[in-house]
Amino acid sequence: MTDTVSKQAATGSLLGLALGDALGFPTEFNDVPSILAKCGPWREMELPRRAIVSDDTQMTLALGRGLRTAMDRGVLAPKRLERPLREEFVDWYQSPENNRAPGRTCLTACNLLKEQGRAWQEASQTGSKGCGANMRVAPVGLAPGLSDEQRAGAAQLQAALTHGHPTALAASDLTAHAVRLLAQDTGPAALLDHLRAYAHDNRTRYHHSWLGDLWTRTGDPTPEDFAARGWDECLAVLDRLRDALRTPAPEDDPCLATGAGWIAEEALATGLLCFLIFPEEPVTALRRAACSSGDSDSIACLTGAFAGAWLGTDAWPAEWADRIEYHSDLLTLGALWDD
Repeated sequence: MTDTVSKQAATGSLLGLALGDALGFPTEFNDVPSILAKCGPWREMELPRRAIVSDDTQMTLALGRGLRTAMDRGVLAPKRLERPLREEFVDWYQSPENNRAPGRTCLTACNLLKEQGRAWQEASQTGSKGCGANMRVAPVGLAPGLSDEQRAGAAQLQAALTHGHPTALAASDLTAHAVRLLAQDTGPAALLDHLRAYAHDNRTRYHHSWLGDLWTRTGDPTPEDFAARGWDECLAVLDRLRDALRTPAPEDDPCLATGAGWIAEEALATGLLCFLIFPEEPVTALRRAACSSGDSDSIACLTGAFAGAWLGTDAWPAEWADRIEYHSDLLTLGALWDD
């Protein structure tokens, strides 16, 4: 692969995320036979003429703007990120464009976050590990100049503002790490081993400065137990992913192998599965993700983020990319980090 800047990994990843979202948005909540009846053969699925995205892309852009604001103000730190991120999430919550079937957890948490003076930990939905935690985290993996600790802390904090379950935090951290590795040219063949090693290395690590007392609100005896509960569920689904890749079945619904994607760790694994089956065929990977029986738009979002980080902007047909909703916002954010 070429170097990260020349392939425009950030722009490619953000465009891929939005394209997957728009391709999967009309097929969400449908089973595969229904999708095939509506769209025809899955390998020939076309982007809708009006390439409308869901809350997945909207919240990705909100996170990206919040992260950019925080980094413009100085060294990225918990309080410096939490303030603009909270403002962006509340702005999304109150926007008239927030009409794309948003998740209940995000709505509940953002309604609480808008109350000034309320600690964000009080808004966090600690029982939820929905995929809303990590379908939006790609910007954290793409932003340049962050240390490993900053990237992990930021990935977990952005998840915890809405989804406080330890698996939501771990899956978001892993998702951002996967995007970062691919943007920096870690090959798809080596990716899963890197992610498993990262999960093992971080299994009992609790980011106190980023998460504060969140762990005390979940009934876990120690912060290390809180962290391990999330990482263990991620390791279990990575085992399922490894098994699925030993005997790939591209014609099968990917949700049968790694889960329907409504929860964070399954969205990560199923998005990775679609990408890793077709690492050099990004449009085919998106189509496979969108033609699935689970949370198709979130799975395809993640597939597109991975493929775009690996292949850059050349991954996507110009005729598709040029008409995606929020096109200029995606290009502006991507160009900032590619430059």
